[in-house]
Amino acid sequence: MSTLQAGTAVRESSNIADAIGPAFEGLLGTPAVEIEFWDGSVIGRRDGPGRLKINSIDAFRRIIWSPDELGLARAFVMGDIDTVGPMSEILRALQNGDPHSKRVQAAALPKFIAAAHRLGGIGTAPPPAPAVEMIPRGRRHSLRRDKQVISHHYDVGNDFYEIVLGPAMTYSCARFVTPDTTLVDAQAAKHDLICRKLGLNEETTRSGADGPPPRLLDVGCGWGSMAMHAAQHYGARVVGVTISDEQAKYARRRVAEAGLDDLVEIRIQDYREIDDGPFDVISSVGMSEHVGSERLSIYYGHLYGLLAEGGRLLNHAISSRGGSRLGRRSFVYRYVFPDGELIDVGESLLAMERVGFEIRDVEDLREHYATTLRHWVANLEARWDDAVALVGEQRARVWQLYMSGSINGFDDAGLQLHQVLGVRNTADGTSHMPPTRRDWN
Repeated sequence: MSTLQAGTAVRESSNIADAIGPAFEGLLGTPAVEIEFWDGSVIGRRDGPGRLKINSIDAFRRIIWSPDELGLARAFVMGDIDTVGPMSEILRALQNGDPHSKRVQAAALPKFIAAAHRLGGIGTAPPPAPAVEMIPRGRRHSLRRDKQVISHHYDVGNDFYEIVLGPAMTYSCARFVTPDTTLVDAQAAKHDLICRKLGLNEETTRSGADGPPPRLLDVGCGWGSMAMHAAQHYGARVVGVTISDEQAKYARRRVAEAGLDDLVEIRIQDYREIDDGPFDVISSVGMSEHVGSERLSIYYGHLYGLLAEGGRLLNHAISSRGGSRLGRRSFVYRYVFPDGELIDVGESLLAMERVGFEIRDVEDLREHYATTLRHWVANLEARWDDAVALVGEQRARVWQLYMSGSINGFDDAGLQLHQVLGVRNTADGTSHMPPTRRDWN
C-alpha cells in the first residue's frame, strides 16, 4: 500500500489525480492549466501558460470549509497552492476557462467532498485563517476605522514598498508615453500630466506672471512623490496629507533631503480635518476608492469648499462599470483594501457636479495601469527573498496575487483608471481653462 498522507491510504495503483481528479473536473470542468498534486500526478491541459501546484491536502481542506474565493485565497497565501509560470496569465486562463453551470457544480460538490474526505481533506474544524487576514472593526468609514484599514495596507514597512514600487515610490498608475518608457519616467510623466491639467504651468493659476506660487493640496499624498514633483518643477507650495504614519515619516525625510521644506508640508491628517483653505488646486490620487459611494458627495463637497474660485480638482481613481463594493468574503477585502470601493466614473461625475464642480475633462488610463502592475510584479518577483525577509511570505504572496489579478482586470476593462478634472468656477462662470488640451500632452 502507498501512503498519501498519515493515516490515509489508497490502492497501490492509485495516485492523487486518480483519487480526486474526476470529482475535481466534475466540479469545475477540465482545468485550463495543468494542475500538479503533491505526489507529482497531474490533471488539466498541458499546453496552458503554466501550472498550479497543489502542495498539500490542506488546500482541499481550506476550499471545502470556505467553498468560495476566500478559501482559494487562503490556500495560496498559506502556501498550500503555488503557481509555476506567469501568474497573471495562469489566472487569466482559469478565468477564461469553461466551468460547468452552477447546477452541475452543485450536483458534483458532494462527490468532491467525498473524494477529499477519503484523502483526509476535511477535518473536524476549519483551518485557521492566515495571520495577515483582516476584518476591520468599528463603524464603517469612521476616523478610527479608516485609520485602521489604511495602516493595514500601508504601514507594512517602507523598505518593502521600495522593492515593489522602485525608486519612484509612487503607488498609482504611471503614464507610459512610449513602449520603452521606464517606470520611473512613466511615474514622473503621470505627475507632470496632473500638474499641467491643474494648470500649475499657467499664469492664471499663479494670479499672473508675478503672482505668488500656487497652493496645492495633495490628498492621499503617499510617499510624497506628487508633492515633490509639483514643488520642484512648478514652484508650488504643497500641503500633502496622509493617515499612514509610515508614509508620512518617509515623505518628510524625502522632502528634507531634496531641500524642499520651504515648499512642501507633509501632514498626518484625514481629509475631513483639513480646514486651512483656500487652495488654488487639489490633487486626489488613489484616494476616493477609500471614501465609499455613500460619502462621495461629502468628500467632493469638502474639497470644493477648500478651493479658491477658479480652482481645479484632479481626481485620479480606479473605477468599475456599475460600481463595486468589495464583498466581506472577497480576497481583496480581507487582505488588501478592507472597506475599499470602486465607484462608477459616472457616479463620481454626478457627485462632483452636485456639489458645484464643472466637469472639464475625463481620461481613462487603464492600459497604463496594466503596464504599471507588470512592472511592480516583476520588481517583487525579482527580489522575492528580500521581500519575504521584510514582511513574511504570507504578505508577499498577498501582493503577488493581488497585483497579478489586477493586471487582468485592467486588460479586460473590468477595471478602469479615470482622471477627472473639475473646476470651481468664479461667480460669473469663468473657468480659467485653456482653450485646448494642447499643453497637457
